[in-house]
Amino acid sequence: MSYRSEIFELSDTYIDQSAAMSPMSCTYLGKDVNQDKLDDFSIVGMAKAATLTREVLKRLQALTPIDEIDRIAKTVMEERLSSSLALHDSQEEHVLWNVLTSPPSNIRSIFELMPKKSEKDFANIALRLIAVETAHKQWISTISEVAKSGKTTAQRQVRGVITQLESYANGGYSQMCKNFDPDGQYPAIHGAAQVAEKSSAQTAAYLKNEYMAIANPSDAVGADRYAVWSRYFTGAKLDLRATYEWGMADLKAINERMWVLAEQIKPGAKSLREVADVLDHDPKYVIKGKENVIKFLQDFTDTAMKRMDGEFFEIDERIKICEARLAPEGSASAPYYNGPSEDLSRPGTTWIPMLGKDEVSSWHLVSTWYHEAVPGHHLQIATVTIEKERLTRFQRTAAWISGYGEGWALYAERFMNELGAFDEPGIEMGYLSAQALRAARIVVDIGMHLGYTDFDGNVWNAESSRKLLNEQALLDEAHSRSETDRYLGWPGQAISYKVGERVWMAAREDARRRLGSAFNMKKFHTYALKIGPMGLDPFAAEMALWDGH
Repeated sequence: MSYRSEIFELSDTYIDQSAAMSPMSCTYLGKDVNQDKLDDFSIVGMAKAATLTREVLKRLQALTPIDEIDRIAKTVMEERLSSSLALHDSQEEHVLWNVLTSPPSNIRSIFELMPKKSEKDFANIALRLIAVETAHKQWISTISEVAKSGKTTAQRQVRGVITQLESYANGGYSQMCKNFDPDGQYPAIHGAAQVAEKSSAQTAAYLKNEYMAIANPSDAVGADRYAVWSRYFTGAKLDLRATYEWGMADLKAINERMWVLAEQIKPGAKSLREVADVLDHDPKYVIKGKENVIKFLQDFTDTAMKRMDGEFFEIDERIKICEARLAPEGSASAPYYNGPSEDLSRPGTTWIPMLGKDEVSSWHLVSTWYHEAVPGHHLQIATVTIEKERLTRFQRTAAWISGYGEGWALYAERFMNELGAFDEPGIEMGYLSAQALRAARIVVDIGMHLGYTDFDGNVWNAESSRKLLNEQALLDEAHSRSETDRYLGWPGQAISYKVGERVWMAAREDARRRLGSAFNMKKFHTYALKIGPMGLDPFAAEMALWDGH
């Protein structure tokens, strides 16, 4: 096979070698190998992966780019490999786990992405289910060993993962297999599900009875750890105090617009939460039945795909499929997206958690599905997946940076607002509540981890965060608590949305000023997406060089 450069060849080699060590990565990539196995979560297994990364980084640094495409590819790969090594060497990758991202939740979710068409596919599922026990034991050995050096996960996050594991243990894996095989044609997976459930129960018991006693009682990670994680998630060097103050001002401005709409929705309302309750129970927004929820979201996605293609975006025929599906029980409260496999045999997929309910209210889902599907995550990630001439395999499959990716998805919501997509008070309130949530994230995420004071002069904590999210971002009680736990367990990630959106907006407005009448929105979007994921600081620098073509 011929490559356009040595950097492209090294990228391809690294992805293959890395996937050979990670059966779960093979599933994400859509590679038909090692589908019956799980990753090695032991310290030795993770050290092997780090050794490979170190060796590839050394080889990469010795290569000279042949052109601008190569230069960007090298810069992105070098930054991401260095960042991942920093997390490994500091043991942060072992200490930072939570409901959204941990070996138990990643193991459970990987089964949703496995192929389920042939006898071999179901045989792989059965074998992988049996492998859950070993994977759990490896992970327990790792966090136990790291704890000896005094590094443990916060108690709040441990409790969340215990609850998650218990949901898997109490029929979670069995229900998953019933969903995969409703007619019982493949009995092996149903028996293997019980093995995975037993292991989940044992792992939850270990966390509850042994690890919890040594877990960190403090939620906040402090300024030093926060700076490392915020840099990792944004790819930008931030003035955190200034970012916090900007978040406060942005939230205030959003809330002022929300109050204007509140008077139209419920005149005389005493709180925004009261307005949200009215919208939640408005029959025109309520969708009953899980099948109807999925149909609504699928129809919405398909319509958005048709509307966006041509005038404002360039959507390749190969990526005009984006599925809507129910998230597995035990998922966090927020919807999410998985990109397509490399060969596009598995399409991009949006997931909605039902949280034990049988209905949703769509007033706040409209902007969310522009965010998750089109023109948000699906358009961005699927475009990168097929951009094989310009982007290395590393850029296409392993260079996701939250500031760039989540920043785009939030920009997509804002762009739809500019197009008039939220043209009734309830739907606009949903959009604004999403904007308020992302601004509130900056306030409470930085505030809680760095010990800043809230509006009452007290240090931000879980309760004041919940109160803010409930009253000013219109999250319900369960969602506001889940979100708060997320921020405390994933420092620096939550701020990447608004910080990223700000960079995307600044890049667009700078291009509009520089290019004048030559500026074209579709060309801006096309170039900015095809340039591929990167940190926000280098992205801003690259977009400042764009000549409008």
